[in-house]
Formats: sequence, C-alpha cells, structure tokens
Amino acid sequence: MMENMEPPVLYISEAGVVKDIAAVLEKVRQGSEVVIEHNHLPIAVIKPSMLIGRPISEVIAELKVRGSNAVIDDDFARDIKAGIAAHRQPWTPHSWV
Repeated sequence: MMENMEPPVLYISEAGVVKDIAAVLEKVRQGSEVVIEHNHLPIAVIKPSMLIGRPISEVIAELKVRGSNAVIDDDFARDIKAGIAAHRQPWTPHSWV
C-alpha cells in the first residue's frame, strides 16, 4: 500500500537552497515538502501547491452523462479568458523593511 504514504520531507540549509534552487524546486514538483533551516532551526517550508478545480476532461465527461449539448467553442474560450483577466490582481508583497 505504498500510495497512501506521506510525501517525503527534506531538510536543507539556506546555503543548500541558494546553491541549487532548481533541484529543490524539482523535489517539490515531485511531491516532497522541503524545510529550509538556518543553524539547524526551520525558517521556511516549501510545499507543492494544491490543485484547485477539475480537469476539463472530467467536466466534459460529466456534461455528457447529464445529456448536455453544450459546445466548447472559440466564443466559450474567449469568455473564459475574459473572466480570468477580469479577476487578476497584481502581486504586491509586503515590504521587508
């Protein structure tokens, strides 16, 4: 029953992250949680982001089961893009000072 195991937690120093951030992020992409430490004390955790929503294939399958005659065409795609654009907000991080 290996599929029920928790993803591995990796511990790495600040210097290790700086040395090879690409490798650290690849571990996160693979499902690991990375704890960044300074003097053996945790200062940050990087976790894989949780996916929100459903794949379009699942939505289409559900529509077929319901007998829907909805058509996903160019107008639909434009409407989705417009909706996403209308709700985008710029990222404005807090000052570190």
